[in-house]
Amino acid sequence: MRSRNIPPRGWTFEYLMWIFTRLSGLTMLLLAALGMTAAFIMGARTQMDLPTLMRWTFFPNPNHVMESDIPDITQGWSNAFWQIMQMLLVFFAVTHGFNGLRVVIEDYIDHSLLRPMLRGVIFLLWLFSIAVAIYVILAS
Repeated sequence: MRSRNIPPRGWTFEYLMWIFTRLSGLTMLLLAALGMTAAFIMGARTQMDLPTLMRWTFFPNPNHVMESDIPDITQGWSNAFWQIMQMLLVFFAVTHGFNGLRVVIEDYIDHSLLRPMLRGVIFLLWLFSIAVAIYVILAS
C-alpha cells in the first residue's frame, strides 16, 4: 500500500466531501433524535414496541407503524413533513455511505482504468439508491 498524495490546498472536491461527511453524520443524528422525539410525542411510548420505534426513527414510513395500536396513522404519521424528513435522512445516509466506499476505493485501487470505472459504478449505484428510496417514500 502506498501513501496518498497530499491534495492541493483550497476548496477541492476531497475537502468538500470531508466536510460533508462530518456534517451528514451530525445531521443524521439530529434527524434520528427528531424522529424519535416526534414519535414519543405522537404516542409511541405506549403504542409502539422498540423495533417499530427504531424503524420509525431511522426510516419514518407509515407502513412501519401499521401493525401497532396507533388508531389513525394517516393523520399524524403520513404527511409531507415526514416524507421530507425521510428523503433528507435517506439522502444523507446514502451519500455518506457511498462517499465512504469511494474513499476506500481511492485508498486501495491504484491509478488504473479500474478506479474511474469503480467511481462510475458507485455513482450509478448512488443514483439508483436515491431513486428507489424516493419512489418508496412517495408511493407509501
